[in-house]
Amino acid sequence: MTSEEKVLDAAVIGAGWAGLGVSQALMALGIHHRVMERARIGETWRTQRWDSFRINTPNRQTVMPGDSYDGPDPDGALTSDEFVALLEDYVRRHRLPVQPNTPVTELAAHEGVYHLTTPQGILMAHNVVIATGNQNCPIRPALASALPPELHQLDACDYRNAENLESGAVLVVGSAQSGGQIAEDLIEKGRRVFLSTSRVGRLPRLYRGSHIMDWMVRTGLLDVTRQEMLRRYGRIPGRPITGALHTISLQSLSAQGAVLLGRLTGVNGGILTFDDDTEQNVRFADEASANIRRQIDEYIASVALNAPPAELDPAEVVAVRLPHPPIRSLDLKACGIRTVIWCTGFKGDFAWARIPGLLDAEGQPVHENGIAQIPGAYFAGLAFAVSRRSGTILAIADEAARFSGQISERLTRTAV
Repeated sequence: MTSEEKVLDAAVIGAGWAGLGVSQALMALGIHHRVMERARIGETWRTQRWDSFRINTPNRQTVMPGDSYDGPDPDGALTSDEFVALLEDYVRRHRLPVQPNTPVTELAAHEGVYHLTTPQGILMAHNVVIATGNQNCPIRPALASALPPELHQLDACDYRNAENLESGAVLVVGSAQSGGQIAEDLIEKGRRVFLSTSRVGRLPRLYRGSHIMDWMVRTGLLDVTRQEMLRRYGRIPGRPITGALHTISLQSLSAQGAVLLGRLTGVNGGILTFDDDTEQNVRFADEASANIRRQIDEYIASVALNAPPAELDPAEVVAVRLPHPPIRSLDLKACGIRTVIWCTGFKGDFAWARIPGLLDAEGQPVHENGIAQIPGAYFAGLAFAVSRRSGTILAIADEAARFSGQISERLTRTAV
């Protein structure tokens, strides 16, 4: 493609919920575009989720822009397969221009036009929306490389089920959403689990008659901005430990048999060392949950809402079981640990985006509310791009409307 009439108005990279939401908004405005997907629709949801995985938002909230839920289980949670089916149905109904099995191997810009290199050739567009997300490339701490070579190491995105692991005990490192849910899945399959905890909050699944995510929306807690979080905490905190079907807490995991450890601090051959902060981490999660519940109570009182009284959540009131004395050193062989699962966070893989100023020194997006410094470039679906809501399906309707509106205005200006 070399002539101006063959240049698309916009190109969207990635056919997950973010890219498809943007595509639908572009379609509504009559903006000629194409969605480039490296493999299949919702590929990350197909290949980076464990077998028992369920989405943390309730069914009534797990909807794409323009859709609503009218099924029998509004508080239920979709499996990854069900969510992929939802995305595929969305593409069919809206006739979105998705081009599967078309990975973008290089994104460049020449004279104000974006060039997307794919195995099928070069696609050109006046605007580009990068919707590959920043939660698909696992991060491991440097000390992971010092572990014994015979130890099986995998990341949360590569875990499928306990049956596929080597026999023996499992060390799960990280106790946020993935760590807590994977630890519970392993325990339920009869595995002995050691859980290296971290300083992360917790959300109860239900509170005062409603799903916690309903409260997070109604109270505005999901709309706390990125800037406010940075001012308050000095960093963007990790997502709190949450259960899709029931509350998960460090104490409930310990009651089920998980051995709670502090933060992993060192490796010396087959000996691991841990910080003495397990009780502090349990307390931090308790306080975070209590704070959320207090804010919901205050909201209910402020609007005189007739909500049912609070009930005790078994996962939050069960007594925590901690090793005595605290375990500061662990011999992997003596404990029978054959597998380590790293639940230590994710980042995005944007190495193919080779436009100066688009990424920072760490290869992550440079943006303001998802809008890049480079004219006509946007990042959709980034976690915490604007607020706590960002990076969840709850954010895409607003995000897609903002980006498509700006793209429409930009096309109008350049056409004059």
